[in-house]
Amino acid sequence: MKRAVTIQDISCFGKCSLTVALPIISAMGIETAVIPTAVLSTHTGGFSNYTFRDLTGDIPQIASHWEQLGLGFDAIYTGYLGSPAQVQIVSDFIDTFGREDNFIVVDPVMGDAGKLYAGFTDELVSGMRRLCTKADYVIPNMTEAAFLLDIPYEESPDEEHSRELLRSLAELGCKRPVLTGVRRGYEHGAVAYDSQSGRYYSAYCPHIDRRFHGTGDIFASVFTGAVTLGKDLGEALELAVRFTSDCITATLPHADEVWYGSCFELCLGDLIGYLRR
Repeated sequence: MKRAVTIQDISCFGKCSLTVALPIISAMGIETAVIPTAVLSTHTGGFSNYTFRDLTGDIPQIASHWEQLGLGFDAIYTGYLGSPAQVQIVSDFIDTFGREDNFIVVDPVMGDAGKLYAGFTDELVSGMRRLCTKADYVIPNMTEAAFLLDIPYEESPDEEHSRELLRSLAELGCKRPVLTGVRRGYEHGAVAYDSQSGRYYSAYCPHIDRRFHGTGDIFASVFTGAVTLGKDLGEALELAVRFTSDCITATLPHADEVWYGSCFELCLGDLIGYLRR
């Protein structure tokens, strides 16, 4: 049985980060360990007066205990990290638990629509850039790619410019960058680049003109699960795009009820079915 660990915050209510990653990767038949970086009463998008407890100091203690137990992981997947200190601690975790026969996925969650999330600084961006050098796969959106590369944000680049961004991300040190939120006419999807083979990959679904919280986490979780199960880059990209589109479509009839996230739960059976084909 494959085993993955994901390191990111958990919201007690809402559909993002660990509340998405844990059920999705587990549903794919992968033993999923978690390290919560913070506990929030709700996620931060659209809510106010939420509680927040920083767990930065707990992460090294968890890692030390796991090291004593001799635990190992087929995949290490990092998501939202809220401070430069957390980025460094996670970097140390990768140094301890990374092996030649496992892989690292970094989702450099930092912003959207051309802006950093509240409280994020240039220091955090620099730390995330260094963390990406240790990754086998990085999964930024257009905003995050712009900050990682220190270039102007462009919302909908054409395919050739997307390939330029992928090559530049690979030059940071990541072997296989993946770029999400790519538009192609009336389609929406993701592109990827394997710097070792020089091959490019893309996957698209019809564009749906609605935005829901947590879709990036859904994509990254499915992608991580797919590569953990041995899917190649193209297969993992196709599966992640397709399932994310399924979740958005399933949410549309409930959009007024679940503005706090996507109805991914309704689609988990389909995800399992895709894997069995």
